[in-house]
Amino acid sequence: STMAKLLGITYIWDAPQKRNADEQIDIISNAVKNGADALMIAATDPVKVSGVIEDAIARGVKIIYVDSPANVEGIVTLATDNYSAGITAGESMIHQLESEGIKNGSIGIIGSFLESRTTTERERGFRDALENDGRFKLLETKYSGQDRVLAQTMALSYIIEYPDLVGIFGVDEITTVGVGNAIKNNPKNIVGIGFDITETIQKFIDDGNLKAVMVQSPFTMGYLGLSQTIAALNGYDTGSPFINTGITIRTTYSY
Repeated sequence: STMAKLLGITYIWDAPQKRNADEQIDIISNAVKNGADALMIAATDPVKVSGVIEDAIARGVKIIYVDSPANVEGIVTLATDNYSAGITAGESMIHQLESEGIKNGSIGIIGSFLESRTTTERERGFRDALENDGRFKLLETKYSGQDRVLAQTMALSYIIEYPDLVGIFGVDEITTVGVGNAIKNNPKNIVGIGFDITETIQKFIDDGNLKAVMVQSPFTMGYLGLSQTIAALNGYDTGSPFINTGITIRTTYSY
């Protein structure tokens, strides 16, 4: 909205209340019917929403992706390089385990949806970082499907099932809160690493229930996303098809 005011353009924000691909499809379809010249989209489900986005492109609508693209090529995607961010999360896990003198043991991962490229790329990067290190055993990922209670239950089940568990990684906000709560409610020393920041997650960081989280740049995604949209509408060069908006690391420790 900041960029929209600067440019004096009509900007309408709409989104499902919860992660719901069918609802997002309806929103996109209605926006096109109502004469939208361009759409900035964070794809809820990259597969399911692709059809309606293809229809929009066929009608001449410019597509700019922020945070998560669909499986249809847009003009530009502004997002975190999720694989690289996953590697950084893995390195943060290794750093913290080393600082606590932990040299082996099992590590669990709480995933979101298998269909989510955003979070599966984070998981892939995290796994690669840990596999390259070679000292820790990576357990099979548990997928919680954006269910807060399930994410916590799954994190707790890792702690109960694996006596040698030393760490758990949460791939997004919901899974990170689940990991934080599970560690908080268990006396074992488990290293929690996650993604995104909220007041709840910051409290986990302050209390040491989470050791580090990867924080994205949503303001940058939206701000630059709208400027790229205006550039596309005016026929200007939008540059690289992918713009990495980067992450910062919020920690209870410092490198």
